[in-house]
Amino acid sequence: MSEETTKPAVGTIAWLDLTAPGADDLRDFYAEVTGWRPVPVSLGEYSDWTMIEPESGNPVAGVCHPLGANAALPPQWLVYVIVANLDASLEACRTRRGSVVAGPRDLGSYGRFAVIKDPAGAYMALMQPPA
Repeated sequence: MSEETTKPAVGTIAWLDLTAPGADDLRDFYAEVTGWRPVPVSLGEYSDWTMIEPESGNPVAGVCHPLGANAALPPQWLVYVIVANLDASLEACRTRRGSVVAGPRDLGSYGRFAVIKDPAGAYMALMQPPA
């Protein structure tokens, strides 16, 4: 996620990441297939990866190990959608037979996010930018 001066629009996809076993091999796979340049994101005992678009140098995606807060996530690409009010969206998720899988968690200057599962079993992250 790049730091921008404009607030992302509600309903837009703000980020994309993959959490799966073999994250280091997948990092190399996507670097070769897409041209992305991996940059480590230290999480203490291991690193996840921010994938950088080669021409602009902007971060475009993440590749993550299924550890820590990501341990309960299935191996899939996860989209992060901007919402106006994370707490209200999580309540609506529960009311509409979905569940909150992880979070909410603070992302510092990026805001807050949580991972939900819809009634069909699909996962998505909801993200509220900082005020």
